[in-house]
Amino acid sequence: MAGLTELAGGGVKETAAEEEPRVLEPGAAPFGNFPHYSRFHPPEQRLRLLPPELLRQLFPQSPENEPILGLDVGCNSGDLSVALYKHFLSLPDGETCSDASRELRLLCCDIDPVLVKRAKKECPFPDALTFITLDFMNQRTRKVLLSSFLSQFGRSVFDIGFCMSITMWIHLNHGDHGLWEFLAHLSSLCRYLLVEPQPWKCYRAAARRLRKLGLHDFDHFHSLAIRGDMTNQIVQILTQDHGMELICCFGNTSWDRSLLFFRAKQTTETHPIPESLIEKGKEAGHDGSHL
Repeated sequence: MAGLTELAGGGVKETAAEEEPRVLEPGAAPFGNFPHYSRFHPPEQRLRLLPPELLRQLFPQSPENEPILGLDVGCNSGDLSVALYKHFLSLPDGETCSDASRELRLLCCDIDPVLVKRAKKECPFPDALTFITLDFMNQRTRKVLLSSFLSQFGRSVFDIGFCMSITMWIHLNHGDHGLWEFLAHLSSLCRYLLVEPQPWKCYRAAARRLRKLGLHDFDHFHSLAIRGDMTNQIVQILTQDHGMELICCFGNTSWDRSLLFFRAKQTTETHPIPESLIEKGKEAGHDGSHL
């Protein structure tokens, strides 16, 4: 297992992890760390909903050529991270070397060291995508590792965060307050957020899978007060409690999950949303008023 080693001077580095053979029963991934996630939720289903010009329109290239910084929380083995990178930079299939790393840099984290090791090994853009093992709910290591990445670019926040089908696993493992805290941390770290919440039916399915395997149920499942329409619940927490504004929903995937796009309210004047992007979100069927 990979771990974190404290360095003299207060820094933290990841220790090496040897990938041990493991066999997970179907559904035996209590943190959502499925070994072949992209096989049943392919990246293309999300990409077809997202305007490829989104980041370039939000962040026109600065005279200093500063890169756009993105944070991908719960990156699994990196398939979606790589696909997002290629999509937003309009890179053709098969291209592995590009000067585009100066335009977009992604920090991708996951709780599972085996998945992170695979992501590092298979990533075709190692100069642009950084993969780290991180329990995002561990405040100390989160602060050290994220600040270390941001400081390389003289920044204190990320331009955009990606939270793709992660909220349920945080909620089931850390309860209502844990979900609230998770969204608070994300909103404080990112100017914009793309969030794909799991609906409540996925909670029931996840608990049912554990029971079928004879494993302990999620500690918080039966005591959760935040339940029901989880898309609306996530919107309410981010907009009412954490200073975010819902810009639009880019539509729903084939597995019926919404892609919600938020921005921090303080970025409204400095980073205006192009009207064309808002219109595309409305054309997809949602502008936030129906959620």
